[in-house]
Amino acid sequence: MDLRLLRYFVTVADEGNFNRAAERLHIAQPPLSRAIQQLEAHVGAQVMDRSTRPLRLTAVGRLLYAQAQQMLARMNDVEAMVKAAAASERRQFVIGFVASTIYARLPELIREFRKLAENVELVLVESSSLEQIAALKDGRIDVGFGRIRFEDPAVSRIILRDEKLIAAFPVDHSLAQGEGPISLRDLADQPQIVYPRAPRPSYADQVISLFRDHAIEPRIAHEVRELQIAIGLVAAEEGMAIVPESVRRARSHDVAFRDLQEAATSPIIMSHRQGDHSPELALMAGVIARQYRHWGYDVPAALG
Repeated sequence: MDLRLLRYFVTVADEGNFNRAAERLHIAQPPLSRAIQQLEAHVGAQVMDRSTRPLRLTAVGRLLYAQAQQMLARMNDVEAMVKAAAASERRQFVIGFVASTIYARLPELIREFRKLAENVELVLVESSSLEQIAALKDGRIDVGFGRIRFEDPAVSRIILRDEKLIAAFPVDHSLAQGEGPISLRDLADQPQIVYPRAPRPSYADQVISLFRDHAIEPRIAHEVRELQIAIGLVAAEEGMAIVPESVRRARSHDVAFRDLQEAATSPIIMSHRQGDHSPELALMAGVIARQYRHWGYDVPAALG
């Protein structure tokens, strides 16, 4: 349906008079009348009762008027958004992340990226590793930082580093008082708090597998939504948790940490769409490489 005809129709309906509508539209009255007749021919029914003063809409006209108003308003919104996008030079770069990477120096990487990408609108989205894969493929995020290895031909992943895992206890727990590393076998009878509860597979499965790899069946007390809740429950003496080492820097007044005797790590993985060569992704890779050198971490060869 011709949007021009709809605009003419709405104007005539609002004014209740062809002459006033023609003045408002800056056209002559005869072409306006012909336009309404053309619209009625397209609809197959009269939309206005011309025998009344002011003009009145027919039942079909009232239905068309309501729909036309919505369509024209929507078109105005679209036009405004397109013009705003065309006028803006800022590109958008969307980062998905799992909560635990906030402790693992992700904020520092984001700050460095912002300094170098002044014309880039940076958007942060908390999402699980599994959710990031779907979001990358759908174009809803541009890069993801997670901890779970997922194979998908449409997604490339780079293991940035393997972070050591440690044990977290309530500060007054008997096992929190010891010195040196603690064995997983010493934790066999301890109530475990694991996260996230869903979706699975997740970091929770990494922790459970860690115990089972050493022939220990963990005693799961709570499965919670996220790391912050797990640590809060540890502080509340609801159990203990296996967490990435970086958490140690963020929570120390009511939670105690001990290293593990067994070698246990969790990867920090950067994922992006296969074949993505955007300047923003290249910039992020460069920022990570420089910061990792500064922090003394090994720089993955895949960062280039």
